[in-house]
Amino acid sequence: MITFPLSTNTLVRDIVNELPKTSDVFKKFRIDFCCGGNIPLSEAIAANGINEEAIMEELRVIFEKNSSAETNLEVWTKSDSTTIIDHVINHYHRTSEEELSLLSPYVTKVSRVHGDSHPELIKVHELFYEFKKELIEHMAKEEAVVFPLIKQLADGTVENREEAINMIVELEKEHDHAGEILRQIRSVTSDYTLPLDACGTYRLVYKRLEDLEGLTFMHVHLENNILFPRYF
Repeated sequence: MITFPLSTNTLVRDIVNELPKTSDVFKKFRIDFCCGGNIPLSEAIAANGINEEAIMEELRVIFEKNSSAETNLEVWTKSDSTTIIDHVINHYHRTSEEELSLLSPYVTKVSRVHGDSHPELIKVHELFYEFKKELIEHMAKEEAVVFPLIKQLADGTVENREEAINMIVELEKEHDHAGEILRQIRSVTSDYTLPLDACGTYRLVYKRLEDLEGLTFMHVHLENNILFPRYF
């Protein structure tokens, strides 16, 4: 069991650098993690009249979610399809939906504030919102239509096997397109290389975009390489 490493002596900026999603907690409690992040968390708590126990618990939840991220996919090769589907929905779909929603205002802000001097951010904004729209629609289709068909394929009750297989192939094509958008984001940001004048929010956006890329690739790997091939 990995112990919770953060204390009120930790600098706010260091917490965000280590766990970018904690920025959402600081935003909620109106703590400036960007320009005012070079202070211990205890000082920020005192200055804003925050309940220490409440904010530490929220930070702990972020840490535990991050620590439980999927790292070993071997176990899924031996799991039944329903177990895999439930895991994809609970771990990848819900997590991706949440992150896409929470990250959106940061992407918009950085593009608006720094887009004139860093025009690549305008393209990042465009690509991110294209990715967000497509992934949300894709996940909804998986849950409403294709995953139920896969469960029917697994138990032998599917009415039209060819149609079900074609829909799985369509999902794979959508995965390819999502991957291409992520590759374009990586290209336009020069592999998430930060300029010298990057502020805290700028850094946060690049780190969370890169983490979103990793989450998506693991999501797609689990489906394309473990779940879907069972039915071809």
